[in-house]
Amino acid sequence: MQILHKGFDTITLAIKANLPHDLFELLAAEKELAEAERAPRPISYGGADFDLQPHGGGGYAFLLTGGPMDVRWAFKKPNSKDPWGTRVTVGSTLLATQGLGFVRAHLDKTLTRLGIRYLAEHVSLSRVDFCIDVLAPDFELNPENFVLHSHSNRADHITPDAEMRSNGKSGRFTSVTAGKMPGRQVIIYDKRREVIDRRKPIWWDIWNASREALGETPLDPKDRETSQIWRIELRAGKNLLKDRWNIRTWADFDNKFGDLIAETFEKVRYAEPDHGDSNRARWPNHPVWELVSEVADEDLQELRSHLEVDKVKSVHKADHIKLIMTLLTGNAVTLAAMEGTTEEALPDYMASLGKRLKDDIHTNPSRAANKLSEAKARYRFIG
Repeated sequence: MQILHKGFDTITLAIKANLPHDLFELLAAEKELAEAERAPRPISYGGADFDLQPHGGGGYAFLLTGGPMDVRWAFKKPNSKDPWGTRVTVGSTLLATQGLGFVRAHLDKTLTRLGIRYLAEHVSLSRVDFCIDVLAPDFELNPENFVLHSHSNRADHITPDAEMRSNGKSGRFTSVTAGKMPGRQVIIYDKRREVIDRRKPIWWDIWNASREALGETPLDPKDRETSQIWRIELRAGKNLLKDRWNIRTWADFDNKFGDLIAETFEKVRYAEPDHGDSNRARWPNHPVWELVSEVADEDLQELRSHLEVDKVKSVHKADHIKLIMTLLTGNAVTLAAMEGTTEEALPDYMASLGKRLKDDIHTNPSRAANKLSEAKARYRFIG
Protein backbone atom coordinates (compact mmCIF):
# COMPACT_ATOMS: atom_id res chain seq x y z
CA MET A 1 0.00 0.00 0.00
CA GLN A 2 1.16 3.51 -0.77
CA ILE A 3 -0.20 6.97 0.05
CA LEU A 4 -0.36 8.99 -3.17
CA HIS A 5 -2.14 12.08 -1.89
CA LYS A 6 -3.07 13.64 1.45
CA GLY A 7 -4.56 17.05 2.05
CA PHE A 8 -7.68 19.13 2.36
CA ASP A 9 -10.49 18.43 -0.08
CA THR A 10 -13.14 21.08 0.63
CA ILE A 11 -13.24 24.09 2.95
CA THR A 12 -16.24 26.36 3.44
CA LEU A 13 -16.16 29.55 5.49
CA ALA A 14 -18.38 32.54 6.15
CA ILE A 15 -17.02 36.06 6.57
CA LYS A 16 -18.61 38.85 8.56
CA ALA A 17 -18.46 41.42 5.78
CA ASN A 18 -20.75 42.87 3.12
CA LEU A 19 -20.05 43.96 -0.44
CA PRO A 20 -18.77 47.52 -0.92
CA HIS A 21 -21.24 49.77 -2.74
CA ASP A 22 -19.33 49.98 -6.05
CA LEU A 23 -18.94 46.21 -6.32
CA PHE A 24 -22.59 45.65 -5.43
CA GLU A 25 -23.69 48.04 -8.18
CA LEU A 26 -21.47 46.26 -10.72
CA LEU A 27 -22.69 42.78 -9.76
CA ALA A 28 -26.33 43.87 -9.79
CA ALA A 29 -26.01 45.32 -13.30
CA GLU A 30 -24.04 42.34 -14.64
CA LYS A 31 -26.45 39.84 -13.10
CA GLU A 32 -29.34 41.44 -15.02
CA LEU A 33 -27.39 40.83 -18.23
CA ALA A 34 -26.54 37.28 -17.17
CA GLU A 35 -30.21 36.57 -16.45
CA ALA A 36 -31.22 37.96 -19.84
CA GLU A 37 -28.57 35.87 -21.61
CA ARG A 38 -29.18 32.84 -19.37
CA ALA A 39 -25.44 32.36 -19.17
CA PRO A 40 -22.57 33.34 -16.83
CA ARG A 41 -21.00 36.76 -17.31
CA PRO A 42 -17.21 37.24 -17.18
CA ILE A 43 -16.36 40.13 -14.86
CA SER A 44 -13.18 41.76 -13.56
CA TYR A 45 -12.85 43.92 -10.48
CA GLY A 46 -9.73 45.14 -8.71
CA GLY A 47 -7.58 42.80 -10.76
CA ALA A 48 -9.61 39.69 -9.90
CA ASP A 49 -11.47 37.71 -12.58
CA PHE A 50 -14.69 35.72 -12.10
CA ASP A 51 -17.69 34.23 -13.85
CA LEU A 52 -20.92 35.65 -12.42
CA GLN A 53 -23.75 33.11 -12.49
CA PRO A 54 -27.18 34.14 -13.85
CA HIS A 55 -28.84 33.17 -10.55
CA GLY A 56 -28.38 33.31 -6.81
CA GLY A 57 -28.91 30.55 -4.28
CA GLY A 58 -28.95 29.61 -0.62
CA GLY A 59 -29.83 33.13 0.47
CA TYR A 60 -27.01 34.68 -1.55
CA ALA A 61 -27.80 37.12 -4.36
CA PHE A 62 -24.54 36.70 -6.28
CA LEU A 63 -22.66 33.48 -7.04
CA LEU A 64 -19.23 33.69 -8.65
CA THR A 65 -16.68 31.10 -9.72
CA GLY A 66 -12.99 31.48 -10.37
CA GLY A 67 -12.16 29.13 -13.22
CA PRO A 68 -10.67 25.63 -13.07
CA MET A 69 -9.06 26.20 -9.67
CA ASP A 70 -12.39 25.49 -8.05
CA VAL A 71 -13.15 28.47 -5.76
CA ARG A 72 -16.77 29.54 -5.38
CA TRP A 73 -17.78 32.91 -3.94
CA ALA A 74 -21.24 33.86 -2.66
CA PHE A 75 -22.36 37.34 -1.64
CA LYS A 76 -25.58 38.61 -0.11
CA LYS A 77 -27.20 41.90 -0.95
CA PRO A 78 -25.72 44.31 1.63
CA ASN A 79 -27.85 44.44 4.76
CA SER A 80 -26.81 46.09 8.04
CA LYS A 81 -28.97 43.60 9.95
CA ASP A 82 -27.13 40.64 8.41
CA PRO A 83 -23.38 41.33 8.54
CA TRP A 84 -22.37 37.78 7.52
CA GLY A 85 -22.65 38.61 3.84
CA THR A 86 -19.83 36.55 2.33
CA ARG A 87 -19.27 32.81 1.90
CA VAL A 88 -16.34 31.09 0.20
CA THR A 89 -16.02 27.42 -0.74
CA VAL A 90 -12.65 26.10 -1.85
CA GLY A 91 -12.71 22.84 -3.78
CA SER A 92 -10.21 20.04 -4.14
CA THR A 93 -8.16 21.21 -7.14
CA LEU A 94 -6.61 24.31 -5.60
CA LEU A 95 -6.17 22.65 -2.20
CA ALA A 96 -4.56 19.55 -3.70
CA THR A 97 -2.16 21.35 -6.00
CA GLN A 98 -1.17 24.39 -3.92
CA GLY A 99 -1.86 23.56 -0.28
CA LEU A 100 -3.81 25.27 2.48
CA GLY A 101 -1.22 27.96 3.17
CA PHE A 102 -1.44 29.18 -0.43
CA VAL A 103 -5.24 29.01 -0.35
CA ARG A 104 -5.50 31.20 2.73
CA ALA A 105 -3.20 33.79 1.19
CA HIS A 106 -5.18 33.63 -2.08
CA LEU A 107 -8.48 34.26 -0.26
CA ASP A 108 -7.04 37.23 1.64
CA LYS A 109 -5.55 38.71 -1.52
CA THR A 110 -8.75 38.29 -3.53
CA LEU A 111 -10.98 39.78 -0.83
CA THR A 112 -8.60 42.74 -0.53
CA ARG A 113 -8.85 43.29 -4.29
CA LEU A 114 -12.64 43.27 -3.98
CA GLY A 115 -12.47 45.93 -1.28
CA ILE A 116 -13.89 43.61 1.40
CA ARG A 117 -12.39 44.39 4.80
CA TYR A 118 -12.63 42.09 7.80
CA LEU A 119 -10.77 41.05 10.95
CA ALA A 120 -9.37 37.62 11.83
CA GLU A 121 -12.23 37.00 14.26
CA HIS A 122 -14.74 37.69 11.48
CA VAL A 123 -13.99 34.33 9.80
CA SER A 124 -16.21 31.36 10.68
CA LEU A 125 -15.32 27.91 9.33
CA SER A 126 -18.38 25.77 8.63
CA ARG A 127 -16.94 22.71 6.87
CA VAL A 128 -13.52 21.13 6.44
CA ASP A 129 -12.90 17.90 4.50
CA PHE A 130 -9.57 16.10 4.72
CA CYS A 131 -8.65 13.19 2.45
CA ILE A 132 -5.99 10.54 1.95
CA ASP A 133 -5.64 8.55 -1.29
CA VAL A 134 -4.10 5.11 -0.96
CA LEU A 135 -2.90 2.87 -3.76
CA ALA A 136 -4.13 -0.52 -2.53
CA PRO A 137 -4.82 -2.99 -5.36
CA ASP A 138 -5.51 -5.85 -2.95
CA PHE A 139 -7.78 -3.96 -0.56
CA GLU A 140 -11.42 -5.08 -0.49
CA LEU A 141 -13.88 -2.81 1.27
CA ASN A 142 -16.16 -4.54 3.78
CA PRO A 143 -18.68 -2.49 5.79
CA GLU A 144 -18.63 -5.09 8.57
CA ASN A 145 -15.01 -4.20 9.34
CA PHE A 146 -15.95 -0.75 10.64
CA VAL A 147 -15.86 -0.20 14.38
CA LEU A 148 -17.95 2.86 15.16
CA HIS A 149 -18.74 5.02 18.14
CA SER A 150 -22.20 4.19 19.45
CA HIS A 151 -23.63 7.48 18.16
CA SER A 152 -22.40 6.97 14.59
CA ASN A 153 -24.35 5.41 11.74
CA ARG A 154 -23.33 3.92 8.43
CA ALA A 155 -24.56 3.94 4.86
CA ASP A 156 -23.30 1.40 2.32
CA HIS A 157 -23.24 1.66 -1.46
CA ILE A 158 -22.86 -1.30 -3.82
CA THR A 159 -21.94 -1.15 -7.49
CA PRO A 160 -24.79 -2.01 -9.88
CA ASP A 161 -22.46 -4.28 -11.91
CA ALA A 162 -22.00 -6.51 -8.89
CA GLU A 163 -19.24 -9.05 -8.70
CA MET A 164 -19.98 -12.37 -7.02
CA ARG A 165 -18.02 -13.01 -3.84
CA SER A 166 -16.86 -16.30 -2.41
CA ASN A 167 -18.70 -15.53 0.82
CA GLY A 168 -21.97 -15.60 -1.10
CA LYS A 169 -22.68 -11.85 -0.94
CA SER A 170 -23.37 -10.19 -4.26
CA GLY A 171 -21.88 -6.84 -5.01
CA ARG A 172 -18.53 -5.11 -4.75
CA PHE A 173 -18.64 -2.41 -2.12
CA THR A 174 -17.32 0.84 -3.54
CA SER A 175 -18.27 3.21 -0.74
CA VAL A 176 -19.03 3.12 2.95
CA THR A 177 -20.12 6.20 4.85
CA ALA A 178 -20.05 6.47 8.63
CA GLY A 179 -21.60 9.40 10.47
CA LYS A 180 -23.74 12.29 9.30
CA MET A 181 -23.20 15.93 8.41
CA PRO A 182 -23.12 18.60 9.75
CA GLY A 183 -21.37 16.53 12.42
CA ARG A 184 -18.56 14.04 11.85
CA GLN A 185 -18.45 11.85 8.75
CA VAL A 186 -15.93 9.30 7.49
CA ILE A 187 -16.09 7.83 3.99
CA ILE A 188 -14.01 5.17 2.30
CA TYR A 189 -14.66 4.97 -1.42
CA ASP A 190 -13.24 3.84 -4.73
CA LYS A 191 -11.57 7.04 -5.91
CA ARG A 192 -10.31 5.51 -9.14
CA ARG A 193 -13.86 4.72 -10.20
CA GLU A 194 -15.10 8.20 -9.23
CA VAL A 195 -12.30 9.93 -11.18
CA ILE A 196 -13.13 7.93 -14.32
CA ASP A 197 -16.92 8.20 -14.01
CA ARG A 198 -16.90 11.96 -13.30
CA ARG A 199 -14.14 12.87 -15.77
CA LYS A 200 -11.53 14.23 -13.36
CA PRO A 201 -8.30 13.45 -15.26
CA ILE A 202 -6.22 15.89 -13.20
CA TRP A 203 -6.09 13.31 -10.39
CA TRP A 204 -3.95 10.96 -12.47
CA ASP A 205 -1.40 13.77 -12.77
CA ILE A 206 -1.56 14.43 -9.03
CA TRP A 207 -1.06 10.77 -8.18
CA ASN A 208 1.66 10.26 -10.77
CA ALA A 209 3.53 13.32 -9.47
CA SER A 210 3.67 11.50 -6.14
CA ARG A 211 4.74 8.30 -7.87
CA GLU A 212 7.54 10.16 -9.65
CA ALA A 213 8.73 11.67 -6.36
CA LEU A 214 8.87 8.16 -4.92
CA GLY A 215 10.82 6.87 -7.90
CA GLU A 216 7.90 4.74 -9.11
CA THR A 217 6.48 4.28 -12.61
CA PRO A 218 3.27 6.15 -13.57
CA LEU A 219 -0.10 4.51 -13.00
CA ASP A 220 -2.05 3.20 -15.97
CA PRO A 221 -5.66 4.43 -15.61
CA LYS A 222 -6.89 1.51 -17.71
CA ASP A 223 -5.35 -1.15 -15.49
CA ARG A 224 -7.46 -1.53 -12.38
CA GLU A 225 -5.29 -4.35 -11.06
CA THR A 226 -2.36 -1.97 -10.57
CA SER A 227 -4.08 1.42 -10.24
CA GLN A 228 -6.83 0.76 -7.68
CA ILE A 229 -6.94 3.80 -5.41
CA TRP A 230 -9.14 4.17 -2.34
CA ARG A 231 -9.91 7.48 -0.67
CA ILE A 232 -10.37 7.85 3.07
CA GLU A 233 -12.20 11.14 3.57
CA LEU A 234 -12.82 12.78 6.95
CA ARG A 235 -15.50 15.46 6.98
CA ALA A 236 -15.95 17.94 9.80
CA GLY A 237 -19.24 19.83 9.65
CA LYS A 238 -20.36 22.94 11.45
CA ASN A 239 -21.66 21.14 14.54
CA LEU A 240 -18.44 19.21 15.08
CA LEU A 241 -16.22 22.21 14.41
CA LYS A 242 -18.07 24.71 16.59
CA ASP A 243 -20.03 22.80 19.22
CA ARG A 244 -17.53 20.07 20.11
CA TRP A 245 -14.18 21.64 19.24
CA ASN A 246 -14.95 25.38 19.32
CA ILE A 247 -13.19 25.81 15.98
CA ARG A 248 -14.41 28.99 14.34
CA THR A 249 -11.46 31.08 13.19
CA TRP A 250 -8.24 30.18 11.40
CA ALA A 251 -6.38 30.50 14.71
CA ASP A 252 -8.73 27.93 16.29
CA PHE A 253 -8.20 25.70 13.26
CA ASP A 254 -4.40 25.90 13.51
CA ASN A 255 -4.46 24.97 17.18
CA LYS A 256 -7.04 22.18 17.17
CA PHE A 257 -7.73 20.60 13.79
CA GLY A 258 -4.89 18.10 13.99
CA ASP A 259 -6.36 16.80 17.27
CA LEU A 260 -9.81 16.62 15.65
CA ILE A 261 -8.36 14.43 12.90
CA ALA A 262 -6.62 12.18 15.43
CA GLU A 263 -9.86 11.81 17.42
CA THR A 264 -11.78 10.93 14.25
CA PHE A 265 -9.38 8.09 13.46
CA GLU A 266 -10.04 6.75 16.97
CA LYS A 267 -13.84 7.15 17.00
CA VAL A 268 -14.30 5.57 13.56
CA ARG A 269 -11.94 2.69 12.78
CA TYR A 270 -11.54 0.25 9.93
CA ALA A 271 -10.48 -2.93 11.69
CA GLU A 272 -8.95 -6.30 10.97
CA PRO A 273 -11.62 -8.79 12.11
CA ASP A 274 -10.66 -11.22 14.87
CA HIS A 275 -13.17 -14.03 14.46
CA GLY A 276 -12.13 -15.46 17.80
CA ASP A 277 -13.16 -12.28 19.63
CA SER A 278 -16.81 -11.17 19.55
CA ASN A 279 -15.94 -7.78 21.06
CA ARG A 280 -15.39 -5.61 17.99
CA ALA A 281 -13.87 -2.84 20.10
CA ARG A 282 -10.84 -5.07 20.66
CA TRP A 283 -10.27 -5.76 16.96
CA PRO A 284 -6.94 -4.30 15.79
CA ASN A 285 -6.76 -1.61 13.14
CA HIS A 286 -6.55 -2.76 9.55
CA PRO A 287 -3.11 -1.99 8.01
CA VAL A 288 -4.72 0.67 5.79
CA TRP A 289 -6.04 2.43 8.93
CA GLU A 290 -2.64 2.26 10.59
CA LEU A 291 -1.11 3.82 7.48
CA VAL A 292 -3.53 6.74 7.10
CA SER A 293 -3.90 7.59 10.81
CA GLU A 294 -0.22 8.58 10.96
CA VAL A 295 -1.07 11.62 8.82
CA ALA A 296 -2.66 13.32 11.85
CA ASP A 297 0.84 13.90 13.25
CA GLU A 298 2.05 15.80 10.16
CA ASP A 299 2.00 19.51 9.35
CA LEU A 300 -1.40 19.68 7.68
CA GLN A 301 -0.90 23.24 6.44
CA GLU A 302 1.70 22.38 3.82
CA LEU A 303 0.32 19.15 2.38
CA ARG A 304 0.15 19.52 -1.40
CA SER A 305 1.06 17.67 -4.57
CA HIS A 306 3.31 20.43 -5.99
CA LEU A 307 1.58 20.04 -9.36
CA GLU A 308 1.93 23.40 -11.08
CA VAL A 309 -1.10 25.55 -11.88
CA ASP A 310 -0.21 25.59 -15.60
CA LYS A 311 -0.32 21.79 -15.61
CA VAL A 312 -3.80 21.87 -14.05
CA LYS A 313 -4.96 24.30 -16.72
CA SER A 314 -3.47 22.25 -19.54
CA VAL A 315 -5.20 19.07 -18.31
CA HIS A 316 -8.55 20.87 -18.09
CA LYS A 317 -8.01 22.35 -21.55
CA ALA A 318 -7.10 19.00 -23.10
CA ASP A 319 -10.14 17.34 -21.50
CA HIS A 320 -12.46 20.07 -22.82
CA ILE A 321 -10.99 19.78 -26.32
CA LYS A 322 -11.39 16.01 -26.27
CA LEU A 323 -15.04 16.32 -25.18
CA ILE A 324 -15.84 18.99 -27.80
CA MET A 325 -14.16 16.97 -30.57
CA THR A 326 -16.17 13.91 -29.58
CA LEU A 327 -19.40 15.92 -29.75
CA LEU A 328 -18.33 17.58 -32.99
CA THR A 329 -17.55 14.25 -34.66
CA GLY A 330 -20.77 12.70 -33.42
CA ASN A 331 -22.87 15.60 -34.69
CA ALA A 332 -21.09 15.57 -38.05
CA VAL A 333 -21.65 11.83 -38.50
CA THR A 334 -25.31 12.25 -37.54
CA LEU A 335 -25.69 15.04 -40.10
CA ALA A 336 -24.02 12.83 -42.71
CA ALA A 337 -26.49 10.04 -41.99
CA MET A 338 -29.45 12.41 -42.26
CA GLU A 339 -28.15 13.64 -45.63
CA GLY A 340 -27.82 10.09 -46.96
CA THR A 341 -24.03 9.78 -46.97
CA THR A 342 -22.59 6.29 -47.43
CA GLU A 343 -19.77 4.89 -45.33
CA GLU A 344 -17.40 5.02 -48.30
CA ALA A 345 -18.21 8.69 -48.94
CA LEU A 346 -17.89 9.76 -45.29
CA PRO A 347 -14.27 11.10 -45.47
CA ASP A 348 -15.11 13.29 -48.49
CA TYR A 349 -18.30 14.42 -46.76
CA MET A 350 -16.30 15.59 -43.73
CA ALA A 351 -13.98 17.60 -45.99
CA SER A 352 -16.95 19.25 -47.71
CA LEU A 353 -18.51 19.99 -44.32
CA GLY A 354 -15.48 22.12 -43.47
CA LYS A 355 -16.10 24.23 -46.60
CA ARG A 356 -19.78 24.64 -45.65
CA LEU A 357 -18.75 25.87 -42.20
CA LYS A 358 -16.29 28.30 -43.81
CA ASP A 359 -19.00 29.62 -46.13
CA ASP A 360 -21.37 30.04 -43.17
CA ILE A 361 -18.79 32.18 -41.35
CA HIS A 362 -18.26 34.32 -44.45
CA THR A 363 -22.02 34.79 -44.75
CA ASN A 364 -22.33 36.22 -41.25
CA PRO A 365 -18.86 37.24 -40.04
CA SER A 366 -20.08 39.50 -37.21
CA ARG A 367 -22.14 36.69 -35.69
CA ALA A 368 -19.14 34.32 -35.90
CA ALA A 369 -16.86 36.94 -34.34
CA ASN A 370 -19.29 37.42 -31.44
CA LYS A 371 -19.49 33.66 -30.87
CA LEU A 372 -15.69 33.42 -30.88
CA SER A 373 -15.40 36.29 -28.41
CA GLU A 374 -17.98 34.69 -26.12
CA ALA A 375 -16.18 31.34 -26.21
CA LYS A 376 -12.83 32.95 -25.43
CA ALA A 377 -14.39 34.69 -22.43
CA ARG A 378 -16.06 31.49 -21.23
CA TYR A 379 -12.83 29.48 -21.36
CA ARG A 380 -10.36 32.24 -20.51
CA PHE A 381 -9.28 30.52 -17.29
CA ILE A 382 -7.87 27.54 -19.20
CA GLY A 383 -7.19 29.05 -22.63
